[in-house]
Amino acid sequence: MITDVRIPLEHQRPYGTSYEQMLEKARYEGAYPTRERAEEAVRLVLAGLGRQLTGDERVDLAACLPLEAARVLTAQVPDTQPLTGWAFVKDLAARSGASLATTRWDTGSVFAAVSAHAGPDLITRILHQLPTGYALLFGRAELAPAT
Repeated sequence: MITDVRIPLEHQRPYGTSYEQMLEKARYEGAYPTRERAEEAVRLVLAGLGRQLTGDERVDLAACLPLEAARVLTAQVPDTQPLTGWAFVKDLAARSGASLATTRWDTGSVFAAVSAHAGPDLITRILHQLPTGYALLFGRAELAPAT
């Protein structure tokens, strides 16, 4: 006899396991008190990044991310004028109403989770595409060419 075993609603996960892991990574990195707060940060920062990335890097990053995160990233139309890293943080702060310090913290926490999915090679390609200031947001040194 075949039975229809259903998971009770209170035990169902609204997202895939991979996205849950991404949220937990962001929550850990950002020391957020709740998963919901981590998800707010993930959605804000990924939407912002989606407005900055174009081309193969955008496609490759979306392919590396969990489906839910990739949807947030790719739902955005890229801006015609890319923002520097600092302008990116200021734009996110203005959109969210949070302080610059909080938004900078959120960005670094989410980018740590993104890096865990994307790997160092893709992050390097992304950093080469973006204007200055993003390396520090991804937790890397920003090296300037010798003059």
